[in-house]
Amino acid sequence: MPGDFSTMPQPLWSPSEERRAGSRMHAFLTGTARRHGFIGSTWPELYRWSVEDLEGFWGAVWDAAEIVHSRPCEKVLDQLAMPGAVWMKGARLNFAANLLRRRDDRTALVSLCEHRPRRTLTYRELSREVARFRGALARAGVRAGDRVAGYVPNAPEAVIAMLAATSLGAIWSSSSPDFGLSGVLDRFGQIQPKVLVAADGYLYNGKRFPRLDLLADLSGRLPGLERVVVFDFLDARPDLSRVPKAVAWEEFVSGPAPELAFEELPFDHPVYILFSSGTTGVPKCIVHGAGGTLLQHAKELLLHVDLGPDDRIVYFTTCGWMMWNWLVSGLIAGATIVLYDGSPAYPDLGRLWRMADEEGLTIFGTSAKFLGICRNQGLEPRRTGPLGTESLASLRTILSTGSPLLPEDFDWVYSRVKEDVLLGSISGGTDLISCFVLANPLLPVHRGQIQCRGLGMAVEAWDESGRPVRGRKGELVCTRPFPSMPVRFWNDPDGSKYRKAYFSAFPGVWTHGDWIEITPEDGVVIYGRSDATLNPGGVRIGTAEIYRLVETLPEIADSLAIGQSWQGDTRIVLFVVLAAGRQLDEDLAGRIKKRIREGASPRHVPAKIVAVPAIPYTRSGKKVEMAVADVVHGVEPANKEALANPEALDAFRNVEDLSRP
Repeated sequence: MPGDFSTMPQPLWSPSEERRAGSRMHAFLTGTARRHGFIGSTWPELYRWSVEDLEGFWGAVWDAAEIVHSRPCEKVLDQLAMPGAVWMKGARLNFAANLLRRRDDRTALVSLCEHRPRRTLTYRELSREVARFRGALARAGVRAGDRVAGYVPNAPEAVIAMLAATSLGAIWSSSSPDFGLSGVLDRFGQIQPKVLVAADGYLYNGKRFPRLDLLADLSGRLPGLERVVVFDFLDARPDLSRVPKAVAWEEFVSGPAPELAFEELPFDHPVYILFSSGTTGVPKCIVHGAGGTLLQHAKELLLHVDLGPDDRIVYFTTCGWMMWNWLVSGLIAGATIVLYDGSPAYPDLGRLWRMADEEGLTIFGTSAKFLGICRNQGLEPRRTGPLGTESLASLRTILSTGSPLLPEDFDWVYSRVKEDVLLGSISGGTDLISCFVLANPLLPVHRGQIQCRGLGMAVEAWDESGRPVRGRKGELVCTRPFPSMPVRFWNDPDGSKYRKAYFSAFPGVWTHGDWIEITPEDGVVIYGRSDATLNPGGVRIGTAEIYRLVETLPEIADSLAIGQSWQGDTRIVLFVVLAAGRQLDEDLAGRIKKRIREGASPRHVPAKIVAVPAIPYTRSGKKVEMAVADVVHGVEPANKEALANPEALDAFRNVEDLSRP
């Protein structure tokens, strides 16, 4: 049982005793953890033990996840240094072997998209396809340490290629096919893949986007590239004659089908290269180790999400976002992974909710932005079933990430989606390919709060002098090492870029760049990126504090706030996207300011409110305050390819109203 919540604010939802007792987190608390030295009986005690006894805790996770390995470790943690911690020294394993431990007829993958028929693969079929592609990669000369890149939609071929590459010990890196040529070159050009796996195109919002011409250009400009393997996603048997080094998927795998085998490699052998958003320059190439990724994902999916073999899970994502890697790791639980490719609002905003109902999803993952749009549009998913009946009967967990989830979106989920559901706001990032703060099946859900800090993650909020604070805002730091810290950055031989990215603010302590508060309930509230915090009069204000007030007004569809240098200080400028048929007049501007003043403080009130057609976002759904601030101050962003809608920046150039008091 978790601790006593009688003194806490009334939660929006609490797990039943049956759900708590039947969770894998409860089994871990009462079983595996005890065998590794845990002697408590409550969640707070378990969390405290997990960050104080890192060797005992991560050894317990290894056992609970039943990590498949050929050689056990000599020592769980060799040293506590950050960076420099060495995990599971001596262990040998393979990432793909742990995701493909099943070989039966249970459904492994369900694929849905805007234009292709529903497709399923059992674990037996998935293993056979991985073996075929693995054999083809081996015949093409791919070996451990080589890079295999994917320019791919969220389709089974992406999962098959990743598992085949990592079964050989090759490093997988992927990008979604909506990236343009320069965006792909900025990423794959740095890591020089030997093989590129690509689709002939993709479909989004009912429109076709062929990609063979781009592939033809890309093929000739990627150094070290030897083969381009193309699968048909738009057209049957596309003409590949104009793409140098190209071969059709079926032709590539047409040789002998070998038995599926796995290269056993050290714990920290690279498995993925992920990329930073690149909004301020060429993206950083972040190298993640197989063992650390596997162990962290197993902890989060099996314990925090309570994922098991009877679950069906989706996360709306592209292959260019770390949530794709996180989702596919759900195969370790023997669960059914649902892949969706296309627009979340095509043909209408209820598409994903209908999919959740029709597929009997138990865990539905999406972005805070999507939930906010559904709320603004007055959607009521609980009544999308046949003949207006209650729907989403199987759904027990909704996960949200990408940006802070507004308190009003918590209200909407429990009033318009489902009352008996765990709403798990989660947050971490590409840098750790996992979460710092996330869901918990043992704990209640409080309005506007993330439920807890992740087990084994020594997360604190620190003030500017490096002192931990509670009940007020501070920098998100992690004071002790964790297994999914990047192995290194690509092309960073002395580690200087790595150290600068995470350890320059507080040496030896990971500084993540989020502005957070740890609440009296031991939950977490995220106020946005700390580099985007506003500083009028020297007082730091999180942008999410403004968004949560403004974006609940019916006249406002979206918003973004920046600090503008003004007369030796900083003033807040608020940009708003108006709902259809609305105008930004003095009355609306006055009501916006009044709402912010009363809901936050006079310091939060913007000096200027300006209407714009759209807000620019990264491809993972994050607002880009820094890019807008640069444009406002006359500095062009270094890499607009990193944005999902770079044209949105045009409206922020030479805004006449910003030159006046």
